[in-house]
Amino acid sequence: MADYVIEMNHIRKEFPGIVANDDITLQLKKGEIHALLGENGAGKSTLMSVLFGLYQPEKGTIYKDGKEVKINNPNDATALGIGMVHQHFKLIEVFTVLDNIILGAETTKMGFLQKKEARKRVLELSEKYGLKVDIDAKVEDITVGMQQRVEILKMLYRDNEILIFDEPTAVLTPQEIDELMQTMRGFAREGKSILFITHKLNEIMAVSDRVTVLHKGRCIGTVNTKDVTKQELSTMMVGRPVQLEIEKTKAKPGEVILSVEGLTVPSKIHKNDAVKNVSFNVRRGEIVCIAGIDGNGQTELVQGLTGLEKATAGHIELCGKDISGVSIRKRSLAGMSHIPEDRHKHGLVLGYTLEQNLVLQNFREKRFQNHGFINFNAVRKYADKLIEEYDIRSGQGSVTVTRSMSGGNQQKAIIARELDRDEPLIVAVQPTRGLDVGAIEHIHGQLVAERDRNKGILLVSLELDEVLSLSDRILVMYEGEIVGELDPDNTDANELGLYMSGAKRDDREVE
Repeated sequence: MADYVIEMNHIRKEFPGIVANDDITLQLKKGEIHALLGENGAGKSTLMSVLFGLYQPEKGTIYKDGKEVKINNPNDATALGIGMVHQHFKLIEVFTVLDNIILGAETTKMGFLQKKEARKRVLELSEKYGLKVDIDAKVEDITVGMQQRVEILKMLYRDNEILIFDEPTAVLTPQEIDELMQTMRGFAREGKSILFITHKLNEIMAVSDRVTVLHKGRCIGTVNTKDVTKQELSTMMVGRPVQLEIEKTKAKPGEVILSVEGLTVPSKIHKNDAVKNVSFNVRRGEIVCIAGIDGNGQTELVQGLTGLEKATAGHIELCGKDISGVSIRKRSLAGMSHIPEDRHKHGLVLGYTLEQNLVLQNFREKRFQNHGFINFNAVRKYADKLIEEYDIRSGQGSVTVTRSMSGGNQQKAIIARELDRDEPLIVAVQPTRGLDVGAIEHIHGQLVAERDRNKGILLVSLELDEVLSLSDRILVMYEGEIVGELDPDNTDANELGLYMSGAKRDDREVE
């Protein structure tokens, strides 16, 4: 037992209607990177929340350095040197980045907050580990990727020796992921021990020493990473062989469905425009991907298109109608489905049930109405159909409160709702963020099927593999402008990276 810095023995954690962790044993060696792999809802985040003191298990024991410990809350975990980067950010949006990082670990002198020293230390950590953030910006004004870096810096600031990363790369760019992998290896060399939850098999193969696989709340087994292949891991995780390559025919683009001319959207965090005079088209029967390093205007571009932010210039036409100045609701009714970047802020009402969230966009339709009142039987039947079709897992089915669901299953719910609306344009921002390989396979297949049904799809993705394999055309954004249009069949990750970093630019007029 003393061989392990952390040992979780026979952990059982229950929620209403579901056993999230069923007799799970997990052992972490000192100085190792240990990956935790499993489908959405397999119990990975729950197990780590037990270790961090957010949940109390019904059964099981936890040992730290061979001694049994009781972790009643996150303060107990922090005192034991355990830190956690959460999948769903634990940040106060109206506070600055600096205030969020030092909250609960403030340095004081004679009762006064020593913010100058804290600022210096945060800046040093940011520089050392390549996690650049604007420490004076409010969290509500920074990108999702920046918020992820804040979470990592929070943990580093507390000098934790056991580091739990819950999907830390879900919103990072490929370059940032490479940097984080290097950082994690550096942590391990320093003697820190890492538990790393991810769905990305490439990351597991690149950085982990061992992998523990969970399936439907039970432990399938622990293996040495060097002794298994990606295909073997995906089969262990999903319980069946998974198609890791996207299969699709050549696109047959039709008429223009979305036309954007000269779109300009202001930035929330600086005086310059986030989107500068951007023009492009999306046609029926094609998948157009906006690629770029996070923070180069993709978020603001989508917000300008969907109405979440007001554009200061430009013209947007959808299905032949000018939607430049209309409301979010009217844009939606004009033929636009939207899978948003931030599923909690813009995708779901977390306090609503799953069935309520699944009809948020269409509960006004006649099929869900009964003399002016909502027909709850029709809503339930519709929700159950989507839950089965998209394999949305939850403890109590349609009546599950959405907040209690895993992040991946929350994402599946949004995708199910938006794709089932059957609109001619689908704006999909990071649609597979936080999904396991089985779910990614399904969603990619759905998007290709929608394309083949003559839909236009505007995809925004930070995943280079997804960009290159799913797109029919790639538009690269850099510093708020489209700097290149690429054919995925005639480019590669290296060339795409040059455009994304601003080292290469195509001055041809973008279609």
